Amino acid sequence: MMTCNRTLSLLLAGGMALSAVPAVAKDYILAPARPNKLVVVDTEAMAIDKVITLAEDAGPQPAVPVVDDEGRFAYVTINRTESIVKVDLTTGETVARTDFSSAGERVKTLFGMDLSPDGSTLAVYQSPVTLGTTHYEVQPTRIAFVDTATLETVKTVEAPRQITLLMYSADGTKIYGMGRSMFVFDAASGDQIDEMPIHGWKPDAYMQPDVLDVWSQFESSNIMVTPFYTARTDLSLDDPEAWRTGMLTLDLESGEMEMQDIRMMDVFYFSSAASPDGTRVYGAYNVLESFDMEKVEPLKRVALPHSYYSVNVSSDGNTVWLGGALSDLAAYDAETLERKGQVDMPGGAAMSLSNIRLFQRDE
Repeated sequence: MMTCNRTLSLLLAGGMALSAVPAVAKDYILAPARPNKLVVVDTEAMAIDKVITLAEDAGPQPAVPVVDDEGRFAYVTINRTESIVKVDLTTGETVARTDFSSAGERVKTLFGMDLSPDGSTLAVYQSPVTLGTTHYEVQPTRIAFVDTATLETVKTVEAPRQITLLMYSADGTKIYGMGRSMFVFDAASGDQIDEMPIHGWKPDAYMQPDVLDVWSQFESSNIMVTPFYTARTDLSLDDPEAWRTGMLTLDLESGEMEMQDIRMMDVFYFSSAASPDGTRVYGAYNVLESFDMEKVEPLKRVALPHSYYSVNVSSDGNTVWLGGALSDLAAYDAETLERKGQVDMPGGAAMSLSNIRLFQRDE
């Protein structure tokens, strides 16, 4: 009897120990695909985990997805960016929807949307136009604050024009809007509280920088990074070395923004993303290139089989994911830039201009 009791005790203790093992967070990629699909990709298996079909009017494609910290709910713009849906990524169900346009006003959200760190609020950049009988009247651009539980708009505040990205600070107290400058807003009131120059960066040494970024892909690093292009004012424009590629980084934890000249401009990168430790940046378009951000210099470049618009980095920093163009997600080794594999979208669906977003879920 004592032997049986001891065996039972050991089994119970072992079971308790197993149940106490913490869940392991696992990486997934969320990729919008034309015309109305959200594709969830298991990055470890390098395979599709789930295909979610949205409403028929989701086209021409879902855009700008953001995922909560638990990896359960995604918020994504649909209906030509005039609507937002809340999607349960575990069941595939659309649980809520809001339509911003009305009979008298057309509202486009385009690319600027982010989720507050506590998951309670979406900040959405809106471009409204009043629809008159004989004419349209452009209205001031604004930021809408949307309650994630109901998708109701709590309030709107005016914001500068030509903002393409919105980003919450890591502590949730600020919102950054990237446009001609990096505008800083108080997340509670919506008031603009600061402005950091982008177009006005070092006018005595460089020409006005050109920045185009509509891809939100800073979730694994908490660093927004985008390429910019300029020319040195102390060199002849006939000199190839005069034309420069730079990297703009915004640390969402500290709020520090830097613009650094990193190499001669001989190719373009449509988007870039930082490694989780912030020491490297990866830029992609027709090539994939890695950069050392501590030494501020390029490291390695490889040609790509076709253009990719969106780039993201795994949470362990070992894999660079490319997408947002044709119909495949490509995985590259972050150190060697060797191709590790790819995941094809169902039915060859295109992802053109989509943000590919990394999220984690406890397994």
